[in-house]
Amino acid sequence: MLQITSSGPLPHETTPALSIVIPVYNGATTIGALVAALAGLDIPGGIEIVLVNDGSPDDSDVVCRRLAATASVPVTYVEHARNYGEHNAVMTGLRHARGEYAITMDDDLQNPPEEVVRLFLHCRDGGYDVVYTSYAEKQHAAWRNLGSRFANRVADLLIDKPKGLYLSSFRCMSRLVIDGVTRYEGPFPYVDGLIMQVTQRIGTLEVRHLPRAQGRSNYTLRRLVRLWLNLAFNFSLLPLRLAVFLGLAMGAIGGIGALYVIAHALFGQPPEGWASTMVVVLLLSAAQFVILGIVGEYLGRTFQTGNRKPQGIVRAVVRATVPDHAR
Repeated sequence: MLQITSSGPLPHETTPALSIVIPVYNGATTIGALVAALAGLDIPGGIEIVLVNDGSPDDSDVVCRRLAATASVPVTYVEHARNYGEHNAVMTGLRHARGEYAITMDDDLQNPPEEVVRLFLHCRDGGYDVVYTSYAEKQHAAWRNLGSRFANRVADLLIDKPKGLYLSSFRCMSRLVIDGVTRYEGPFPYVDGLIMQVTQRIGTLEVRHLPRAQGRSNYTLRRLVRLWLNLAFNFSLLPLRLAVFLGLAMGAIGGIGALYVIAHALFGQPPEGWASTMVVVLLLSAAQFVILGIVGEYLGRTFQTGNRKPQGIVRAVVRATVPDHAR
């Protein structure tokens, strides 16, 4: 086995048909079993596995380096200098993927490895640029399923995707899409939003979804909110347009209220009471702060992008190939 710490191509190496990109976070107890199962698959044209350790606090680094040294298929191990988030890790993995197609999947064994073959063949033989998986029954906690449904409903409004398409992290994409997506260098990637900017030749495939093998989900409410913000503010101007409509609506309500007060003062008793006045003031102030917050979020992201906030800093890359006689 040849092992080097470089991201460049190795001499005389062949291009695999499929790269499997796996972001790893607290996956020390599951990633070994997943890589072993993937290595046993019969993929026409061969596979490689790309592991991206996204600043895991557990022993994922040690386990992934051992896998790169011992796996029976080519493995590329990429270590992030810190935790940047799942989509940032996927972007790094796609940049190191050499295959004509790439499948992204989680490290928790909830996506059965044997479904990889079906997904790859469905994408390749069906002539799709991207194939998303869907699940008859998701084995997540109720709040996580609710969050996923909410994110997909928001995506229906904000990005140009087929209505009702489930945006799963278990997806297959062609080289065209890989190259298009990885052109984005900003600090707030949302992979599915980038995919929709590249192609509309999208397919779906129903696969099984298994209960989590070890531990608990790394997706917290905070991470889900951050994902929603990336979706809302990086790929759509709709929040700004909603702020405009909110301002117009509040202005209209204020105008109607002013006419009422004037008419009441001229033809009736002068209006009294501070309670109603304070309610109106608080309502208008809340609308103003919402609008300022939306504008501030766009400006803040523009500022961080302009200052070249990193999408992900790579600490090390370990590339390993398997000699032909060992395959």
